[in-house]
Amino acid sequence: MRSIWNGAISFGLVSIPIKLVNATENHAVSFRQIHTEDGGRIRYRKVCELEDREVSSDEIGKGYEDADGSIIPITEDDLASLPIPTAKTIEIVSFVPADHIDPLQMSTAYYLAASGAPALKPYTLLREALKRSKKVAIAKFALRGRERLGMLRVVDDVIAMHGLLWPDEIRATDGVAPETDVQVREAELDLADALMDTLGEVDMDSLHDDYREAVEEMIAAKLDGGTTTAPAPAEPRGGKVIDLMAALESSVRAARTARGEAEGAAEAEVTDLPARRTRTASASRKSAPATPKQVGGKKSTAAKKATAAAPKKSTAKKSAAKKTTTVDRSPETKSTTKSTAKKTTAKKSTTTRKTTAKRRAS
Repeated sequence: MRSIWNGAISFGLVSIPIKLVNATENHAVSFRQIHTEDGGRIRYRKVCELEDREVSSDEIGKGYEDADGSIIPITEDDLASLPIPTAKTIEIVSFVPADHIDPLQMSTAYYLAASGAPALKPYTLLREALKRSKKVAIAKFALRGRERLGMLRVVDDVIAMHGLLWPDEIRATDGVAPETDVQVREAELDLADALMDTLGEVDMDSLHDDYREAVEEMIAAKLDGGTTTAPAPAEPRGGKVIDLMAALESSVRAARTARGEAEGAAEAEVTDLPARRTRTASASRKSAPATPKQVGGKKSTAAKKATAAAPKKSTAKKSAAKKTTTVDRSPETKSTTKSTAKKTTAKKSTTTRKTTAKRRAS
């Protein structure tokens, strides 16, 4: 790998010659700006405003713009004459536990390679000291015209350095957090824990840039045939959360399905709130089908349909069933029926006595 900076690590009175190389690389697909009408490349040219002409890189220097708009020229000699001890040195100032470094401060990462045979022994000494102490080194160094802060740690058998932002470059969190207090229930936290456990850990090496791969496939298709097939629109993720508990429960089930767990796998040990149980039981009662009832001796609509679907019975049975169904059970009807029966019995007795008397007379 090509070095971008040569210098030394200052470890007390120990000096370690090193080379600085980039530890990361950018794999993003880059595009050029073109004229959409004819595909011509659009370029930016550096033009002097006073002379209205394009200038080369050799003619370009640095300048500081004052508040009134005037430009103060700054030369490389001006910068080189500044009393910066870290101009060619990575100066270690302290050793601290790694968790004392806020990840918000981390920026570009570099590898530090030993430069030459004399650097091998002190380089190895610093590396092993960092391993045994389980700490990281905080250092100051100068790169690309400014002094920077860095953190040295061991990666495999190499000393790596992370560029750090200065503490005053980290913005405060004022106005970012929710303005109102939000209460989170224990049941919701339990479900969130269950979701975290279900998702588990991930092999970082298995993660990749899906968008970049799609862009590369699209470009390859254009190179081959000049046309591409529009992919199916992806289903939106997330959205407006109406019921947080339901969303968490669904997330746990989806995560288990994605991990290949069976449908009958044990659910998360979460106790629903009483109010939730009440709503569930009420919903079950509402959703249960009602049993057909007989009102006034008549069958309900569901009972009629069941009767129609059943095998047909004889006419005698049907008429008997109709008579039985249409009997009036009210108290008034019962009393009327009794009085009518008494009158009929009295008439029969009178007729029988008259007939007997006539027979005797003859």
